[in-house]
Parts: sequence; C-alpha cells; structure tokens
Amino acid sequence: MRAPDGGPGPLDDELELIRSAAAEAGRIALGYFRKDPEVWMKDGKSPVSEADFAVDAFLRDALGAARPDYGWLSEETVDSAERLSARRTFVVDPIDGTRAFVDGRDVWCVSIALVEDGRPLCGVLNCPARQEVYEAATGGMAKKNGTAIAVKKPSGAPVVAGPRPLTDALGGAYRGKLTLHPYVPSLAYRVAMLAEGAIDGTFVKPNSHDWDLAAADLILQQAGGRVLDARGAPLRYATPDPVLGVLAAGSGPLLDAMVKTIADYRD
Repeated sequence: MRAPDGGPGPLDDELELIRSAAAEAGRIALGYFRKDPEVWMKDGKSPVSEADFAVDAFLRDALGAARPDYGWLSEETVDSAERLSARRTFVVDPIDGTRAFVDGRDVWCVSIALVEDGRPLCGVLNCPARQEVYEAATGGMAKKNGTAIAVKKPSGAPVVAGPRPLTDALGGAYRGKLTLHPYVPSLAYRVAMLAEGAIDGTFVKPNSHDWDLAAADLILQQAGGRVLDARGAPLRYATPDPVLGVLAAGSGPLLDAMVKTIADYRD
C-alpha cells in the first residue's frame, strides 16, 4: 500500500517482511518436496510432514525475531492464549495442502497473514512448486507475481468449487447452469484461483481454520471478492477459537446466492 504522496505506505515494511519470510519458507519446503519426507497422521486423518515442522520452526523464529511483540497462530504450533493480548498476530499455515505435498502434487503453498483487530492487514501465499506468489495489503491491489489480479466478471454459467452437497444445493438462477471445478487440495490456493479469475466461486466446508484462509481472504478482498459466513458477514481471525464454519467465497450476485445456500445448509 502506497502513501498518498507516492512514498512507502505504512504496511510496506510488513508486507516485505512476510513476503521475504514466505520465500525462504518455500525454499525450505522444496528441499523436502518429492523426496519422501517423513509423515505422521494428526487425529488419524490429516497428514503432517517433517517439512511442515521445519517451515513452521523457521517462520516462528524469523518472524518472532523481527516482531517480538506480535502474536503467533500456526497450524503446527500448540496454541497459546498469550497471543490474544498482542495488537497484531501472525496467522500461518506452513504448508497449506500438505496432502498434495506428500503425494508429490504441486498445489500447495506457504500462507502468512498479519492480523489486527480480527482482520488481515497483509497476506502472502508463496507457491514455490508452481513459481507463483500471491499477495495483498489493505488499501492496495492484489497481485500474482507482481501483476494485479481481479475476480471474474459475473456470469450466468459460473465455475464453482467446493463440496458437492453445497454446489448441488446452489439454486435460483444458477440451478443446472454451473460447472463444478475439480477438487483443489489447498484451500488457500483455491481462494487465490478465485482472486485471479480462474473460477467464479467456492464453498468451504465446516471446520477449516484461520490459518487456511486469513492470507487468501485478504488477497480475494483486494481482488474484488469476499469470503462470508452463513450470516453474510466477513470473517474475523486470530480470535480465541480459530475454527471456522461453512463459508462462501465469490463476488456479485453469485456470492449472494451462495450465502443463501449456506444459510440453509445442514451438515
């Protein structure tokens, strides 16, 4: 974000910090990618690899050293209530799309957001296996590899991603007219696809977490879209409970219809 006089904006230093940290984290992750990293199962159903832990440790040390008074919320760090007293909090997913990562697929990214008062100030998704970097700061443009991106213009035949029960339930003017996009294993990357106009919308099933969406949410917002809950309200991050409910992401009339769909949704 630039200042009115064209000089550096107040978030430029913060964005550069997380951009640089995400780039190094991506290089660390690539050191394990397609090299048979050790993998464990969390709760018997969700994989975590030694790469996740290595990236988490690097980011915690690097960002903590640069901003020691900021809070920390990460998928791979045991949560602490101490973060709730911080004015700003880093919200991190060391590798979003770990299942794809351990399977050798390239749809995964390092996700870092800086949150204040529940809303992201800046966010970066570094997708090193695809050589893609998405980023945004409040008041500025969403970018992919330095080029501005934006959501698609409204369409009567949208491409929508997400769980089949929700896409099937999307009614109104869109009933029978949408195309279901194939499964994307990284939720953050899926929202980034929406921000750059590759798809029109996505539903998000219940029980995603702050670290999955905080950075991608801001990137989508600055690209002209939104992530909303079943009340049609924007999300708040780095609250005491990082677990999120069923969500809709998109723009324009399609998003309105998607919010109505999730408001009526019963898991």
